[in-house]
Amino acid sequence: MDILFRTDEYVFSYRVAGICIQKDKVLLQKPINDTAFAFPGGQVTFGETNEQTLSREFFEEIGVKISVGDLKWVGEVFFPWGNKQCHQICLYYIVEITSDNIPWEGVFTGKEQIEGGNFNMEFHWVPLTELKNIEIYPTNVVELMDRIDNDGAQHFIYRE
Repeated sequence: MDILFRTDEYVFSYRVAGICIQKDKVLLQKPINDTAFAFPGGQVTFGETNEQTLSREFFEEIGVKISVGDLKWVGEVFFPWGNKQCHQICLYYIVEITSDNIPWEGVFTGKEQIEGGNFNMEFHWVPLTELKNIEIYPTNVVELMDRIDNDGAQHFIYRE
């Protein structure tokens, strides 16, 4: 069971995401027919570690194995979720794809599951230099990426 709680007015979500950089490109996902990108990942399930969640999500969504590295960002994220407000804690880790069965260029599709629904997602290798030109969440990604080599985790608050 995902760590996802609801009240009359709010949704609380505990999510982890992977920052996968390869050849000066970062792997991002977006729903098909949407313009907004995000980092691949998903809801943590009760009893899972963050590493287990990321490994499961990358395998379920795009069929690859990963190794999980350092925690880089801790996000307190607030955004609309249907007719409610979502308060999400999202932890972003460096990940490295250890499988060879992935396209290392361009766009490819994968599967996403949330709240019992399945839908297709597009995965894009986006050049780091293009991040400032796309719609991406959190919107302060360019600033965060500029400091990604710093030791320790960076905290941010994002409100939509």
